[in-house]
Amino acid sequence: MESLVSSQQAGDGAARAVPSGWEAEIGRRLRGGDEAALGEVYDQYSSFVYGLALRVIGEQRGAEDVSQEVFVYLWERPEVFDPERGALRTWLGTLAHRRAVDYVRREEARRRRSERDAACRVTVPDVEELATALVTAERVRAALGVLPPEQREAIELAYFGGRTYREVADELDIPEGTAKSRLRLGLRRVAAVLEPEASEFAT
Repeated sequence: MESLVSSQQAGDGAARAVPSGWEAEIGRRLRGGDEAALGEVYDQYSSFVYGLALRVIGEQRGAEDVSQEVFVYLWERPEVFDPERGALRTWLGTLAHRRAVDYVRREEARRRRSERDAACRVTVPDVEELATALVTAERVRAALGVLPPEQREAIELAYFGGRTYREVADELDIPEGTAKSRLRLGLRRVAAVLEPEASEFAT
């Protein structure tokens, strides 16, 4: 904003603008805290400010935000506008353009940060869950050692190989009913072996 003010103060020898009676009065009333004066300025120039911001930003929400910033700034710092150094419309247009450019830069920076964060985000595995899964798998393998070979083979295909009972039957060239029976009996024996260990582990 300092650059905007300095642009109105472009040298001691520069010719000063002749403000309209309305702009001179508006400037005085704004500096006096007259809210009605701000309302008049808004009614007169809000469409102009919004349209300019929309052309720079390209989306409605951003243009609305910038428009609000412009009029809030005028209300909070009315002394910055000097009607003798330029027209109010020109001043508002310059301010709106610069705020819109700043908005675009902020959004672009935010987008780049989001992309970097997404690229760097790595899912950290739950160490406790991973350790539990590994221990459970080892216990199951150990329990399989007590099974008859045909039951152990069927369970290894289903449990570690991810096969369905139909696929187990096809791979072992046995009836589906036989595959079901081997899996059911084998799992019961494995559960019987693991149950005491699980109770001991839980305590």
